[in-house]
Amino acid sequence: MEIGFVTDGLGFLPFAEMLETIVSLGVTKLEIPCGPWSSAPHLKLDELVSSKGARDDYRDQVRAANADIVALNCSGNQLAPGSEGERSEAVVRKTFALAEAWGIRKIVMTSGLPAAPGDKNPSWIVTSWPPAATEILSWQWNEVVIPYWRETVRRARDHGIECIALENCAFQIVYNVETLLRLRDAAGEMVGMNLDPSHMFWMGADPIEAARTLSGAIHHVHAKDCRIERGIAGVNGVLDPKTAEHFARRAWNYVALGYGHGEQWWREFLVVVRMAGYDGVISIEQEDLTMPAIVGVQKAVSFLRSVLPDHLPQGDAAPRR
Repeated sequence: MEIGFVTDGLGFLPFAEMLETIVSLGVTKLEIPCGPWSSAPHLKLDELVSSKGARDDYRDQVRAANADIVALNCSGNQLAPGSEGERSEAVVRKTFALAEAWGIRKIVMTSGLPAAPGDKNPSWIVTSWPPAATEILSWQWNEVVIPYWRETVRRARDHGIECIALENCAFQIVYNVETLLRLRDAAGEMVGMNLDPSHMFWMGADPIEAARTLSGAIHHVHAKDCRIERGIAGVNGVLDPKTAEHFARRAWNYVALGYGHGEQWWREFLVVVRMAGYDGVISIEQEDLTMPAIVGVQKAVSFLRSVLPDHLPQGDAAPRR
């Protein structure tokens, strides 16, 4: 396993400075967002898709920093009706094209979420009551989701993509193990999970048990923690629409590694992930607003280095045989 980084975590830095900063921390594996939910601060997608010179210059900068792009991220809602879905789908298609041009085999994204028939906004169905909810959910899966993903997998294969890692994110048709496996069964094994434990924590799932069940279906892992806030969640539950900047009043928050769950938990999680067949990059995603972003990244790198099963703390020498 190797430590990676979702570059939006230092999105306030120019590309060259971001590269210098993250490599100085000993991290060289990059997951670069292309949009649409990301503002893609470190990548001009249209320019890179259309210009080989721009692509070569970009890769030269990455290589000069002794770094490597391991995945492109195009998370958004390509199944939304209207302009949102059209914009997201355009980014998906361009990201696939860029991945082919660069020889990148892994795409990280979200599944998308359709609206109910005739609606203008996506509908996330997470209850069976009233009965109309199950009818909407059945229509979403059978009429929109499965046909879209069968075609998308075919298109991804044409671009040389080998795996699509779907993040288990809220307000998406795929948000947990069961929904991921349902889509994988319908669309094929190119589809797997970008296992992000932070989402599972607030939804009430156990990421370690999830990893065991996902054996062979984990395509990527995000290293992000979540803290359920005492005195708030206990009163109101975890269904909380307050936005992230109101972290002092929210029932739960995304936090830097170790600020929600300790070393023992993360050690077990990472070992189980490996036993489930994933031995790739563990990609740090910095979304902790309670501390400066650079501090959150530094803490996350140090923490992850200490808990990875095959990673020596910086400065340690490999044992002699």
